[in-house]
Amino acid sequence: KQWYQRRVAITAGENSRYKQMLFYVEACYAGSMFSKLSPNVNITAHTASNTEESSYACVLDEELDVYLGDCWSLNWMNNTEQIFPNLDKETVEQQYEIVKEMTTKSHASIYGDVTYIYHEPISTFLGYGSTPPQDSTPVIQDITKDALRSEDVLLDYLRRKRASAVDEELAGELDIQIKYHEIIEAKVQTILKMVGVDVTGAVEIAAALQESPASIEDMQCNKEVLSAFFETCYKMQTHPYITKYLYSLTNLCNNYPSSKIITAVRRNCDEN
Repeated sequence: KQWYQRRVAITAGENSRYKQMLFYVEACYAGSMFSKLSPNVNITAHTASNTEESSYACVLDEELDVYLGDCWSLNWMNNTEQIFPNLDKETVEQQYEIVKEMTTKSHASIYGDVTYIYHEPISTFLGYGSTPPQDSTPVIQDITKDALRSEDVLLDYLRRKRASAVDEELAGELDIQIKYHEIIEAKVQTILKMVGVDVTGAVEIAAALQESPASIEDMQCNKEVLSAFFETCYKMQTHPYITKYLYSLTNLCNNYPSSKIITAVRRNCDEN
């Protein structure tokens, strides 16, 4: 994602296709898309999370049995709706600080230009800047009662379905699905450890590179390696929990060539 984001920003800036640009991004590890963003290209990004953490699903509807949104984006929408249509009442900075305070499960962050755009009213980007002011004060709401890491929603859903299942056949099917995903989650962790050892040639070095996410230094390598993993191993769309562990591939990209990592990925995925 960071690779695409940077290419879009550079291309748009070089061709003077915007005056100012404001992103609102809800995603796990959203900060990784903007951590290298220059403060001098008239772009600011609000993100739901920093470079090292998940975003969180919030507001579990027990009747529909789904989460209605992610915490940060629900907080951002709540804040915007509370002051609507007086969007000239709040600056980009003020909204960032309000939504950051409302978001308690992840670290809402801001990147890029924090000099000019930061002090613009949000109406500059969302419209409704000429509406006569009305008295309204944003309210801080706690929506985190059932908050859950976004990557864990699938397994949480299956486990909740299993807990409430009264039909034995359905319960058996859910048990199979849960066991399958639990096995795959453990298998992916093993594969990534083996890839790390293959690439680095040392268990200790591989373990160090799996301790925590680092910033993305080689975007092209990151794109190629992740594409190879999704193609050869498992796709994040059907196995979302695997994204909790893929930072180890990014860390490898910061230190080793993509060709060597891709070879290790394909070998270990084929063997496992």
